[in-house]
Amino acid sequence: MLLEQIGMRVPVVQAPMAGITTPALAAAVAHAGGLGSLGVAAMDAARARQEVRAVRAATSARFNVNVFCHQPPRRDAGRESAWLDGLANDFARFDAAVPETLADGYRSFLLDDAMLRMLVEERPGVVSFHFGLPAAAQIGALRDSGAILLGSATSLADALKIRAAGLDGIVAQGWQAGGHRGVFDENGPDERLETRELLAALSGVGLPLIAAGGIMARADVQAAMDAGAVAAQCGTAFLMAEEAGTTAPHRQALASGKTRMTRAISGRPARGVENIISRRDDSAAPDYPLPYSALKALHGAASAAGETGYGPFWAGTGCAEARPGTAAEILGRLVP
Repeated sequence: MLLEQIGMRVPVVQAPMAGITTPALAAAVAHAGGLGSLGVAAMDAARARQEVRAVRAATSARFNVNVFCHQPPRRDAGRESAWLDGLANDFARFDAAVPETLADGYRSFLLDDAMLRMLVEERPGVVSFHFGLPAAAQIGALRDSGAILLGSATSLADALKIRAAGLDGIVAQGWQAGGHRGVFDENGPDERLETRELLAALSGVGLPLIAAGGIMARADVQAAMDAGAVAAQCGTAFLMAEEAGTTAPHRQALASGKTRMTRAISGRPARGVENIISRRDDSAAPDYPLPYSALKALHGAASAAGETGYGPFWAGTGCAEARPGTAAEILGRLVP
């Protein structure tokens, strides 16, 4: 059983939310018997190593490190210039200058030899992949280090690729899930299957399934397991944790309960709290992660003026149900 391999005592995975998860959060969940996770997509290998070591200093349990396996963006100067022009009025509201260019600030694991080396050396115990899969040589190196490997799938086609790559389990990410949608091809067809439907679609793949999306309470975890999952991955439920890096405006925004899937923030479909930026037409958004650089500058300028409606406040469909507490307390509310 996957849970026994990992050493989990309870069937709950804390989602690896890049920018939100902290070593304290991951360690607290791992220490309490779940699978704690770090999202290191926005970090370089040196910073990620510090985070991994901070978790290891707080717990002897295995924990998960999540990396993004996206293809590098295709640069299109005209498209990028038009996107920046479309933000000009927003920047002008706060007397801020529009950036001259869009920057690629998220290095894909596919190209990050230093991150692979760090994971092989530090051995967190579990490594998970989002947006696709690494090269066979990368998978082999992680496997040789003793890592348990998980891949995120939103469709049967992607789940079959995960199985063919020899991974140990699948995070079945339903349409309700907050944060970035884990589609391998962001421009391909998307059936938008909700979590229960996705579990049914993946039931014959033959790998352990971890359900993700819309899981906010004990009953949701139990329902996922009744539908064939071995565990549930919860992100939004942990956004209000004392140990989480969630900002005060982000915590406050969850109460609205309104979320939206959009490319307007990063260039890839992602679900967050509905606000000024997520309601923008995203049909002409440049490739991931290029829009992020402008959005972060805009959010910074707006926040300084007291306007938080440009925040990338990732959250799933049940965000209004998130309740404060320590990570251990929140985990306790989720365990069937």
